[in-house]
Amino acid sequence: MKRRDFLKYAAGVPALGGITAAGLLGASGAGVAAGSDYKALVCVFLNGGNDGNNVVIPTDGAYNDYSAGRYDLTLPKNSLIALNGSSAGHTLGVHPALAPLATLYNQQRLAFIANAGPLIAPTTAAQVLDHTGALPPFLLSHSDQVAMQQGWGGDEDGSGWAGRALEMLPQALRNNLNAVTMDNQRTLVLGRQSRVAFMNAGGLRYWGPADLAQPSAEWTQTVNRMAQWQFANEYEAEYSSTFGGAVRDSTLITQAMLQAQTPQGNFGNTYLGTNLRSLASVLPVFRSQGLRRQVFLVNWGSFDTHSGQRGSGPMTQDAQLAELAGALAAFDQANIASGVGQEVTTLVMSDFGRTLKPASGGGSDHSWGNNWWVMGGAVAGGQVYGQFPSMVLGGIDDFDRAGEGRFVPTTSSDQVGATLMQWLGLEAAKVPDVFPNLANFQLKNLGFMAS
Repeated sequence: MKRRDFLKYAAGVPALGGITAAGLLGASGAGVAAGSDYKALVCVFLNGGNDGNNVVIPTDGAYNDYSAGRYDLTLPKNSLIALNGSSAGHTLGVHPALAPLATLYNQQRLAFIANAGPLIAPTTAAQVLDHTGALPPFLLSHSDQVAMQQGWGGDEDGSGWAGRALEMLPQALRNNLNAVTMDNQRTLVLGRQSRVAFMNAGGLRYWGPADLAQPSAEWTQTVNRMAQWQFANEYEAEYSSTFGGAVRDSTLITQAMLQAQTPQGNFGNTYLGTNLRSLASVLPVFRSQGLRRQVFLVNWGSFDTHSGQRGSGPMTQDAQLAELAGALAAFDQANIASGVGQEVTTLVMSDFGRTLKPASGGGSDHSWGNNWWVMGGAVAGGQVYGQFPSMVLGGIDDFDRAGEGRFVPTTSSDQVGATLMQWLGLEAAKVPDVFPNLANFQLKNLGFMAS
């Protein structure tokens, strides 16, 4: 392979503009004993706007409101998988495809967060309708609401709340692979100054003829020399820095994957299952290497179900929820078996919720508030946090003038993020710097993280 051909190949490597240029070996705070005080947050982001109205459903009198508003999207009451006890003022059940999650909920390893979404300040539907409430910009827009859920800044500040918080952790908790994405989406984990590492299920061991697992090989040495090039021109210097960071991160991840063991659990052979299997295999390795705090972003799904939401087709919500639940349950099982079950927390969120009232064609349209969940041994599970909306078309929580069932969130995405980042070690005094809108909310920590 000629050198110019290799350079052409290298330019196409997924070296994200936000990849960290940290050192090749070791980590900040590497003097900490391997395996001590490790915590990782994994965010599974459901692309397109998952319909939370069919995720967790009241089974008491409020079911009648749900059924009356959902029409052909209604889940039969006898099909719902019951959750133990009552919470948020209701007895509850989940979509039958989410039966594995009901088991984790009843084992107190999973909690739901009701009616969550981006808020500038506590807001009611009445305030939205009379234009007296402060609203996030570009409601109901996919790209804009992904940016709002994960970061808030938009064009002015493209960073995410996890990325900003990681930069503000005590130095002893920071390391070379703090922020990791498993595809090209990265808002959540992008900091204002630091960068983001890229990891995929197969690893990034081979860069053309260079094998990063063989540091003494000729082509690998060539790649590593290229990673140290310096330029006076600022554009060339930035490219070189990004390239060097990609090489270093890929080498660290390759080293971890070489040590990884096949995790327990039936992940299946789907895209999501493969990604979570790969992640489950390396988390205990990262822990054993002495890394302290990590956040991983996993994007998946096609939940923009304007039509054909129910049924057995592969792109229906029903089928995707079954795939999701199986992969998440396997991920939790693998984490427990590998010894990180108490140290890994998984957050499942999405662009926005969907209308209670169906759209034409058996689907649902874009909305605002949505039901999320968190999973893991550190979660104070078996509860629903927050407040369910009144599931009445045109009711007290519906901000749609036509009564489509678009609910104003009662829990802020900032409150969810702040709770998780404080669990990771963000000092309370620094929370306002990461979540400035949180100053408008009395409750800064939702309490769903037990340890």
